[in-house]
Amino acid sequence: MRAEKLKVIPIAPAPAAEPKEVEQSLYQARKKIYPRTVKGWFANWRWVMVFLTQAIFYGLPWLNWNGRQAVLFNLEERKFHIFGLILWPQDFIYLSALLVVSALSLFLFTAIAGRLFCGYACPQTVYSEIFMWIERKIEGDRAARLRLDKEPLSLRKFGLKAAKHGSWIAVAGWTGFSFVGYFTPIRSLGQQIIATGLGPWQTFWIFFYSFATYGQAGFMREQVCKYMCPYARFQSSMFDTDTLIITYDTERGEPRGARGKKADPKALGLGACIDCGLCVEVCPTGIDIRNGLQYECIACAACVDTCNQVMDKMGYAKGLVRYTTQYAINNKLDRHGIWKRVLRVRTLIYVTILLAIIFGVALSPALRTPLTVDVIRDCGMPRMLDDRALENVYRLQVMNTDERPHHYVIEVSGAKGIALSSEDEFDVPSATTRAVPARVRVMPDPGQSGSVPIRFTVREEHDASIAVNEKAVFLIPR
Repeated sequence: MRAEKLKVIPIAPAPAAEPKEVEQSLYQARKKIYPRTVKGWFANWRWVMVFLTQAIFYGLPWLNWNGRQAVLFNLEERKFHIFGLILWPQDFIYLSALLVVSALSLFLFTAIAGRLFCGYACPQTVYSEIFMWIERKIEGDRAARLRLDKEPLSLRKFGLKAAKHGSWIAVAGWTGFSFVGYFTPIRSLGQQIIATGLGPWQTFWIFFYSFATYGQAGFMREQVCKYMCPYARFQSSMFDTDTLIITYDTERGEPRGARGKKADPKALGLGACIDCGLCVEVCPTGIDIRNGLQYECIACAACVDTCNQVMDKMGYAKGLVRYTTQYAINNKLDRHGIWKRVLRVRTLIYVTILLAIIFGVALSPALRTPLTVDVIRDCGMPRMLDDRALENVYRLQVMNTDERPHHYVIEVSGAKGIALSSEDEFDVPSATTRAVPARVRVMPDPGQSGSVPIRFTVREEHDASIAVNEKAVFLIPR
């Protein structure tokens, strides 16, 4: 029998499954952070800075100096009073110098100890600390706040939340009022509020600054430091291996694990870290410092304080989380070796430049003459007097930048037979500008014609050190 051939029908491979589309949001929902209360050396210093900065901010507007507000940036009158110093718009150079000093100080502090400003003196940190203190006093510590937020709405919960937000609004409102008090005399500002007679711009800035404080310190908190503050993004460019940063000692702490107080970590094959998680719970930005330095870290050192307390309770040496440098970790330097490298050429250059600028800015107001004179010639043609002398008219814009009135004398020179034909003495009150007309006469000389250079001298009658010379021209028709 002939064997029948089997017909093989090829089976097409099954089509590959199409990849499923997965939607991934580019924006992560915020997970609320409930920082635990922490006590310790760094926490105490943080509160010292809170009291110091706020005593200055809230107190300066109420301080009087020579019968007026000690610090007042009067935009309406274009005068800036800083204790005994009066600055005008043309003194903008001092503001530029202040900005340069602030920038160099930031570079210096960052090169030495990272985000030192962020952790102790930044307004966002300071007001967040104040608002969290209010929150803890009213709602309790971390565990109590977690339970309260999970509870359904009740009369107790509503009362606690209302008290907290009411206290926040009161602090924010006083902050906005104090801020505007630097630009409007604060006592008159308070009277205007009582009489409901605030101007539009005062109203806007009080509410705007209050709302900003309430929103950023009460709700946004770590989001400002993580997403809004540009310093968090470029700080790494000012770091190097000798910058003091908050560091977890991985070699000493790993492998981490829970154990009893009396257990021998070497026998268990464990490091010093007991994996309690308290360093995460106290962090105001919610990071785990054991994962290494992160841009969200504001160098508040709360993790250092709480870890040292845990090490004390376990009977271990402190410093598992500490201020140190990457170079010191790698080379196992002691404290003397760390500070020897921290005070390096880079930081010394910053310090030298900073001190030179500060010295120059501080010395400049003491050496400047509290008198400014601008000479403006009248645009009209010279006038011929009865005795055939020519007369030009000028306007002297005299600014007394001192805090006391002065009596000035005008003198003119530069041409043959030149003399004043107007009053040569006048008074200018303190911190005032006065326009003084000056008529100058010259007996024409055949050899003089066109624009003849002359000079005005304005001097204080009783103080020869207060004097200003200004150039001008006397017009003689050809």
